[in-house]
Amino acid sequence: MNENHGSSQQNRPQQTASSCSIFAVPTPIKQLFDRFPLLTHPVNELPQRAPRDRDAHVLYIFASDVGAFEGALSYNPACLKWQAYLKFSNIQFRLAAANNHASPSGVLPFLVPASPEPFKHTQPVPSGKLQRWVMNNTKKVIDEPGDMRYEAYLSLLDHRIRRAWLYCIYLSSNSTSIAEPLYILPASSNPFVRLSIARELRQAAEKELLKFSTVINAETIYNQAEEAFAALETLLGKDDWFFGASGPGLFDASVFAYTHLLLDDKLGKGWLDTRLRDALMSRKCLTSHRNRILSKYFPEQS
Repeated sequence: MNENHGSSQQNRPQQTASSCSIFAVPTPIKQLFDRFPLLTHPVNELPQRAPRDRDAHVLYIFASDVGAFEGALSYNPACLKWQAYLKFSNIQFRLAAANNHASPSGVLPFLVPASPEPFKHTQPVPSGKLQRWVMNNTKKVIDEPGDMRYEAYLSLLDHRIRRAWLYCIYLSSNSTSIAEPLYILPASSNPFVRLSIARELRQAAEKELLKFSTVINAETIYNQAEEAFAALETLLGKDDWFFGASGPGLFDASVFAYTHLLLDDKLGKGWLDTRLRDALMSRKCLTSHRNRILSKYFPEQS
């Protein structure tokens, strides 16, 4: 009796270890999976809108989906500026339609560099770093002029002409014929959302203009823009490119971003307030400069 008791004690630890193993599968579960074995399904495909050709740089801009697919020029000056500069620099890239909410920095444009590996993450390049990125990724060196007047003339674009553009597109009658079909209607089909977006755009334009004056005066804004166009016309003169450069640079792209859009008859549903457009159309050197860039770098759009 004592022998039998001892024998059962010797066998018990072995049985317990086997039954309590973390790798043991309960018999009912094992029988279930024997009947219905696990299958490994193929990896899901990327969404239709996801970039598939990661061997190409992608510039995200304000554009329609169709326009981006066809390589159309952006209807936003900040985006068009860099679109032109990449062309000047012989950088091959694709376009993708986006909005500010999709941008890592909160503003467009931004560029996603090409990746040799399909799923390898590449750091987006915001617009503030695009010039440096281009200089490091192109064989064509664009020498920006060392002219001491460069910053002074650039301020005409960044301040006077930009302010006139903001007023012309978002606060004048062009808000219904240009801003609405380009920025508001494509964003949502909900009328309340559209009203909210329209209000936000208008308030943002007003806020920017009020940084420079306590009162928004359309006459003053347009007069200052006309003076800026006259100064740029004189600066360009009979040269093909600004500051007598042998080819177009970032300044040329900055000017083109406004002159092309102002001269574009197809922008939105058309120009209702033409005061800013009229101020440019009388400047033959600037209009020739725009046409020169259009025919040389965007022949399919000319």
